[in-house]
Amino acid sequence: MAKQLWETRPLEMWRRAKELRAQWEHSIEDKKALVGQGQTGEVDWSACFPHVNVIEDNPVGAKLASMSDEFSRKCRLAMECRGWGREICGYHLNCWGSQFLGYQMDGSAFPLRDFVVPFPDVCDQHAKRGQQAMDFSPIPRWQGDYPMYIGPRDEKRDEELVNHRVYGLLKEINDIERVFGQKFDDERYAAEIRNRSKLQGYMQEILMLMTNIPTPISVKDMYSFYTMGFLTKVDPETTMDFWRSLRDEVKWRADNQIAAVGNERYRWMEVHPPAWHYLRYYRYMEQYGAVCLGSPYTHAIGGSYCEKKEDGTWAPRERLEYPEDMPFKTREDCVRAVITRDARAPHHFKIDEYLRPGSLVEFAELYKCDGAILPIWRSGVGCTMFRKEQGHMLSKAGVNVLHIEGAQPGDRTDLDEHAFLDRLDIWMEKQGLQKIA
Repeated sequence: MAKQLWETRPLEMWRRAKELRAQWEHSIEDKKALVGQGQTGEVDWSACFPHVNVIEDNPVGAKLASMSDEFSRKCRLAMECRGWGREICGYHLNCWGSQFLGYQMDGSAFPLRDFVVPFPDVCDQHAKRGQQAMDFSPIPRWQGDYPMYIGPRDEKRDEELVNHRVYGLLKEINDIERVFGQKFDDERYAAEIRNRSKLQGYMQEILMLMTNIPTPISVKDMYSFYTMGFLTKVDPETTMDFWRSLRDEVKWRADNQIAAVGNERYRWMEVHPPAWHYLRYYRYMEQYGAVCLGSPYTHAIGGSYCEKKEDGTWAPRERLEYPEDMPFKTREDCVRAVITRDARAPHHFKIDEYLRPGSLVEFAELYKCDGAILPIWRSGVGCTMFRKEQGHMLSKAGVNVLHIEGAQPGDRTDLDEHAFLDRLDIWMEKQGLQKIA
């Protein structure tokens, strides 16, 4: 084995992350609560309604793909038998296939949804997930949208589009109060908004620390943490303490050159989530002294992306901050604070990728990446748009690019793992690198 350049050690926060994830999953089993599905980006429904628990499909679908190929295959087959083919998102196939089977991976009954609030077209198939739950049983569905535009800012246009989103979200809240007879907790909503901004701040600090050489954590580490408080919700104070402690640990690792990969000599990035059933390729790449720094997907959850400023320096993207003395007098004040004033603002990785394809080059520059692995996922236009163009742009910038093909991160059907490893070997050897471990 090649001489280790830096010290390595396990992350102390990993066990706490596992415990918090288990708390979230157990909360879904609460039979006294309504079970909702979908959007938690603008409202933490489970925090603001007294008897609501929320399930977000992406973490559930990813877990099924990662932990049980046998069960996820059964789920996808159940979906195909009902006409949902392989062009559908793998998260969708796993989650709703479990619904058709009637049970979950551990054998417990599938938690049928009492209402759905799908993400407003973050991905091209999120809306279909809400439709599936609604078609399976007669439940209410509220579908928001996210109108925006590109080009120079137009304040009058912003006002109209932002008003549209504000009143749409207010209607969703009012309707859920009326339909289920539960009072929305406006004070807790205001507190949750402030907490979310603080969580984003901790995550942004961690992402900037990952630019260090050696990087203190890799994206494989981040996948254990990045949904906490964003897609998977637990107690707000516990979540805040978790991210604060994680930030402190990562900073200590960076200050003391504690590395994610002890013999780091090659840094690479990716786009979109990995093939969850085959995370071993991260460890395989470490045999070359290669470490993955992440992607716009991981770094945008919670709005924590970093960007290049006009003076050429790198810094976390400006985020909305709410001082403790900033009053939220009404529910509409809270909603407007969350939605922002700029309907054109690229605060989501999809907008970054699709309307600013060059953002991947910026990402590679910030994280000092030598290479990029760009998947061509077949299920959904939203997972492939501009991918080849982005590859050309990265190549011109001096970043070595490898494209891989597969169905979708939650679906292993069309990914040939052996061919994938062979392609990794060829790609690395063409760059003059041999395995060192």
